[in-house]
Amino acid sequence: MVDRYGRHVSYLRLSITDRCDFRCGYCMAEEMTFLPRAQVLTLEECLRIASVFVDLGVSKVRVTGGEPLVRQNAIWLLEQLARLPGLNELVITTNGSQLDRFAPALRAAGVRRINLSLDTLRADRFREITRVGDLAKVLRGLDAAQAAGFQRLKINTVMMRGVNEDELIDLVEFVLDRGLDIAFIEEMPLGDTGHARQASYFSSEEALARLQTRFVLVPSAESTGGPARYWRIPGSSTRVGFISPHSHNFCDTCNRVRITARGELYPCLGNNQSIQLLPLLRAHPTDDVHLRAAIVDGMGIKARGHDFSSQMAAPQVLRFMSMTGG
Repeated sequence: MVDRYGRHVSYLRLSITDRCDFRCGYCMAEEMTFLPRAQVLTLEECLRIASVFVDLGVSKVRVTGGEPLVRQNAIWLLEQLARLPGLNELVITTNGSQLDRFAPALRAAGVRRINLSLDTLRADRFREITRVGDLAKVLRGLDAAQAAGFQRLKINTVMMRGVNEDELIDLVEFVLDRGLDIAFIEEMPLGDTGHARQASYFSSEEALARLQTRFVLVPSAESTGGPARYWRIPGSSTRVGFISPHSHNFCDTCNRVRITARGELYPCLGNNQSIQLLPLLRAHPTDDVHLRAAIVDGMGIKARGHDFSSQMAAPQVLRFMSMTGG
């Protein structure tokens, strides 16, 4: 698939639930109203959508949420996705809360890589950021994922001034000790979460400068198919990445689209334009011709780019990150 600006779309981020067992402040409001079951894609509908995307040339699927592992029978879906002819990479993003239960099953299902969201190594701060989370349980999940034999595990850390920017060096030390990768992410202004993002914004340049006071960081041309720009620490296998939607807009090389848990196709995370796929799925339960045509049409509304910097005080994208898919 090619959009109107000549970018090849090869990467689908598929949200299978808007629900999560955490309440991270940058992702959702403290009191959330979740979708009723009838408005959420069934797992079979998720599989239909992914199958059409793969048939159209997508080679990588990332399953997201909410927290995908709170979705009942998520492992069944992952097993089915892994069998799709033409799919080269099946990955998942998780908050780690369920990994101690599901890590071996994820590997057996065919998941190749796991991204684990972890913004702090301090238990009290972890509870404050997530509002309800237990750091010890997440770390047990990380242990379970490493024990299950996943060769490439990556920590995703959202950087927030006045919240966790003082832990960046500690987090890199943590992944170095464990042989993991890490990606530091600039906070994105999605949804009204009750705080102004310009107050908590911490840039990739600031993070890099801080890390360079402790580590030698060598630029790398490596890519995992997403937006992160990587650096290497000599003598280690660890990659340190930066995802910079504000300071280094990566839209010119964007290769991905998103499907929300209610079947909306968002070609651009930072835009409000979408195509509703759920009505097509249910109006044509045995025929994917209309679904395929809608997906192809969706490439025509993929924006040239987004401008998060102008939205820091007042987000223009009002849906929460948990609704779009992390």
